[in-house]
Amino acid sequence: MTGSFTMYTTSWCGFCARLKSGLDRAGIKFDEVDIERDEDAAVRVMQVNGGNQTVPTLEFSDGSALTNPSVAQVQEKLRALA
Repeated sequence: MTGSFTMYTTSWCGFCARLKSGLDRAGIKFDEVDIERDEDAAVRVMQVNGGNQTVPTLEFSDGSALTNPSVAQVQEKLRALA
């Protein structure tokens, strides 16, 4: 089952681990892409973050992105897209 958005991460990112844990607890499904293993994903993250490889970056079905959001911000965005 695919998620409702893509989360760009790295294996060592503490902010990513915390957000993933919170989203799991909230029952929110997402697809995860490690930008250190996927060069195209790293480029996409840089495009939405002013040239920086800042993670976690979440990309939604409408093409919008959130960088290092809270679980509440993700829930709000998903409600707006519904």
